[in-house]
Amino acid sequence: MKSMLQKLVLAIGVVVAFSSCHSTSYHSDEPIVEVPFTEVHVTDHFWAPRIEVNRTVSIPSAFRQCEANGRFDNFALAGGLIKGEHKGDFPFDDTDPYKIIEGASYSLAVKYDPNLDAYLDSVITLIGAAQEPDGYLTTCVTNKCERLNRWWGTHRWEKLNSHELYNSGHLYEAAVAHYQATGKRSLLDVAIKNADLVCKDFGPDERQKHVPSGHPIIEMGLAKLYKVTEDRKYLDMAKYFVEETGRGTDGHRLNAYSQDHMPILQQEEIVGHAVRAGYLYSGVADVAALTKDTAYFHAICRIWDNMATKKLYITGGIGSRAQGEGFGPEYELHNHSAYCETCASIANVYWNQRMFLATGDAKYVDVLERALYNGVISGVSLSGDKFFYDNPLESMGQHERAPWFGCACCPGNVTRFMASVPKYMYATQGNSLYVNLYVGSESRVALANDTVTLVQNTEYPWDGLVKLTVSPRKASSFSLKLRIPSWTGNEPVPGSDLYTYIKRDREP
Repeated sequence: MKSMLQKLVLAIGVVVAFSSCHSTSYHSDEPIVEVPFTEVHVTDHFWAPRIEVNRTVSIPSAFRQCEANGRFDNFALAGGLIKGEHKGDFPFDDTDPYKIIEGASYSLAVKYDPNLDAYLDSVITLIGAAQEPDGYLTTCVTNKCERLNRWWGTHRWEKLNSHELYNSGHLYEAAVAHYQATGKRSLLDVAIKNADLVCKDFGPDERQKHVPSGHPIIEMGLAKLYKVTEDRKYLDMAKYFVEETGRGTDGHRLNAYSQDHMPILQQEEIVGHAVRAGYLYSGVADVAALTKDTAYFHAICRIWDNMATKKLYITGGIGSRAQGEGFGPEYELHNHSAYCETCASIANVYWNQRMFLATGDAKYVDVLERALYNGVISGVSLSGDKFFYDNPLESMGQHERAPWFGCACCPGNVTRFMASVPKYMYATQGNSLYVNLYVGSESRVALANDTVTLVQNTEYPWDGLVKLTVSPRKASSFSLKLRIPSWTGNEPVPGSDLYTYIKRDREP
């Protein structure tokens, strides 16, 4: 493949200032923001079919699995709509419908489907019925499922690792997506009621519970809820959970598995459960960006460096060990025993996207791209209805995708992620337009002084030829920042000698 620089062809009818996106803008008054995926219409032969299969196959298939495996019944049981026993083996089974609702909402925003819209309304009705009067919502606790007592104990919020706050985080993300896609407040009001309870029950007051979130994602969810409602208490709550990490208050035992073995400001090595780590540091990045907290941002920069230079698979996968679904020691990157959970690769994309938005540094998109094209999409079949939970780099032939899992976090996660892929392609900062991913598409991008139509024609990743046609609404001058992937030079992974080409100083 020829050098990306040599094969980049531009057809532009405006005055444009070019630069590569390696600048640092964390301290800039103007934030870098994603171009909404609803403004990006993918037309290529690589991503467009996958996104459509996700809409027409993966999402309906995952919903059918929720029906067959009792996910919806648990909400109906908690709401008193049916009688019976709680189903499933995990307290976080509630998150499966939440994740799929999020993905379905993204799909609705791009291509409206009245049947899907009505189906979501029916599912949300069940979720609303299951919510307790004060806002609490975890069905296995409401249903008093004694089989799962080892997880949640005998009453709400008893055990840190109960996943109650994890359920809440996925609820918030689904609610925001559904509200933004449809304008309906049905699920958003459920999420707000739950978040208000969390803000009441957790916090620094002596009458409140003092623990980190356990399995992070509520931090990201609260940040999204803050952006939609502009209610500061949700951002403050997200920051509280970040700050509580590593304190060991209320008798909580510090544990590297959950990344709360020490305060985040003291952490330098990435350890523990890989999905939890990716979600936690994504939440820290959200809090740091929204509060302008440079100390937390510098801490996750250190942790990111450790991940990218010592614990990252060539596929962009993270988490080498099946035991604990997490990280081993530095440089433990075996192929046959690699775990590389699909959800961990998705979390890696989330984290790197936030690091890019905070800095404008292309190295984060380089790692994002590697995880996206390898670690994430390996987790779903081209047919869209079978999934990998873990993704070893070599197999004796015994490793096959499955339509569902008892612990079904990955299928639902894939459905919500695939629907949102277009949002990682472009970003803006004032009058600058970042081109981060090369995907055939037609997009409408709002800059500070103009609105630009941008058309990409490319067979990437099969070919490096990229043609960009830029059509502003009016004659204007703006910056177009094109990412030159690090792999086109001599760095498979940016800023690291973790991987090298067999032949250095390659001919273009």
